[in-house]
Amino acid sequence: MLWVGTSWKMNGTLDFARDYATRLAAALADGAPAGVQPFVIPPATALATVRECLGPGTPVLLGVQNAHWEDAGAWTGEISVPQAAEAGATMIEIGHSERREFFAETDETVNLKVRSTLRHGLRPVLCVGESAEVFEASGSVDHVLGQVAAALDGVADPSPVVIAYEPIWAIGEHGREAHPADIAPVFAALADTWGGRVTAIVYGGSVNSGNILAILRVPGVEGLFVGRAAWTVEGYLRVLELASAAVPTRS
Repeated sequence: MLWVGTSWKMNGTLDFARDYATRLAAALADGAPAGVQPFVIPPATALATVRECLGPGTPVLLGVQNAHWEDAGAWTGEISVPQAAEAGATMIEIGHSERREFFAETDETVNLKVRSTLRHGLRPVLCVGESAEVFEASGSVDHVLGQVAAALDGVADPSPVVIAYEPIWAIGEHGREAHPADIAPVFAALADTWGGRVTAIVYGGSVNSGNILAILRVPGVEGLFVGRAAWTVEGYLRVLELASAAVPTRS
């Protein structure tokens, strides 16, 4: 099973969310493409709307882009994992590089969030990745393995976790596409250490319809976490279609 999702980041009004989710629901009315588990992570303000428009029985899993580790309290501006779950989330995105850089997230707080998410029966989408400087110094493997180890420290059962390897140099509007050789060593190390112990290890970073098949041929890649290429329904459906087509070649 390939896990293929998208995060909208801080984009999209409620009108956008209704239109996207309604058309996605219609396109997937007969189920997701074979061999693919889709998931969508809209802004928290749109989560309940997306859930409603997708409707019951949807194959699409929903998540939020962040949640606090405490269940309740004086944490102005935050939402808790129970609140996210009540609004329809089954997944929590944790540790994205933007959260680490701009909102002072650390390995310690990432670990707290992972533990809270698991405690409430939701699925963490654990984001990890190295800077261009670390990549150029050939430190990617050690850096990424260290991030995962810190995030899952003390976690007795990591099986619900989706690890999303997103090298910082490859993400965002100005990121450069990763060549398979760039990411292969990290996926080999992740697969060796965490393969079979977590739900999936996926790749994110300048993913588009032109490089999906090459990425999915990298040993250890078990799905995709897509940004702007999936911010239209047509784009996301194309990603799902290409991933599904790649499934037979991987067996």
